[in-house]
Amino acid sequence: MLITIFWISIFLVFYCYLGYPVALKLMALFLKRAVKRAEFYPKVSIILSLWNEADVIEAKIKNLLSLDYPAEHLEIWAGSDGSTDRTVEIIKQFSDPRVHLLEQRQRQGKAQTINALLKCVKSDIVIFTDARQPFAKNALKELVQNFSDPTVGCVSGELVFSPREGATARGISLYWKYEKFIRAEESKIHSMLGATGAIYAIRRELFTEIPEKVVLDDMFVPLKIIEKGFRAIFDEQAKAYDEVADQPREEYRRKARTLYGNYQIFFLLPQMFNPLRSPVALQLFSHKFLRVVAPILLGMVFLINIFLADQPIYAVTLILQMIFYLLALIGGLARHQKHGILKGILKICYIPYVFCLLNFSALAGLLRFMSDKQDAAWQKARDNTKG
Repeated sequence: MLITIFWISIFLVFYCYLGYPVALKLMALFLKRAVKRAEFYPKVSIILSLWNEADVIEAKIKNLLSLDYPAEHLEIWAGSDGSTDRTVEIIKQFSDPRVHLLEQRQRQGKAQTINALLKCVKSDIVIFTDARQPFAKNALKELVQNFSDPTVGCVSGELVFSPREGATARGISLYWKYEKFIRAEESKIHSMLGATGAIYAIRRELFTEIPEKVVLDDMFVPLKIIEKGFRAIFDEQAKAYDEVADQPREEYRRKARTLYGNYQIFFLLPQMFNPLRSPVALQLFSHKFLRVVAPILLGMVFLINIFLADQPIYAVTLILQMIFYLLALIGGLARHQKHGILKGILKICYIPYVFCLLNFSALAGLLRFMSDKQDAAWQKARDNTKG
């Protein structure tokens, strides 16, 4: 029995991270569904859910107002969720009639702020974004052109990270490229499973009010749209820009919250795992579910391997695991080294290090979900008040 569990667990981990992307690529070659893009300029509303964003909100609104899109078809709705800094004051300084403010004096959480904003907008297309990441000048036009295809209900743009030194930054950049590849291939077949929160768009008529404690609007909203029979696609031509995290604690907090949110979605939308009702059931199991249970599978593999280590083949697998985790530990301890021999070592170690960091975050997300200790009112991934 232990041997069976050991090999099934190994198979599922390898399938999740390697087998599934390969299978996706092959399926996309034969089952690709093209999007019928065309020049298209409907009225759009850009919404921002804000909490204490005084350091970035002015630059963000200026960026949005400068986009290459007909001015008469564009409006911006900024929702302040109980901000205690100068966020509201800065927004009020804009005299452009396209800029609107929804001020909530008491903090209610991101989901409730989004719900309130959607009640204000009347445009056909709604763009979701965050306060920090600027858009490319043509990003809005690229997003919206996809809605000329009547089967498309949600479109996610691409978040482009500026290159940074450090093992955490390099590892997260590599992981994000891997994740974007999967989203793009899923989108070619039918739909991606989650949008990029910094830049995605929907048809307003397809919006479903977000439950109060949901932390991943960028997964809940696309899946509800898919459930209604529309596609949620990824468009790498619509770009927003950001800096990748280079602090493990920062990435841990962000990823733990994200994976906690995945568990929420699983329990809110169990029907999406049913292949008879859901066109993305296989993707949801392979991409999202296996990803969050991977740390449990890895833990079982290691513990079972200890009990089987008296057999030669399992002694080898145990040694290989110990080497892998040792490389991860070295990568974590030497992650800021930029010179000398440690810089060369990091080229080997940063992938195991970030792999373990992400899986540890997934385990933390599970523990938060089981204890229900995640706050629905979001915290910023970075402390922008420093430096």
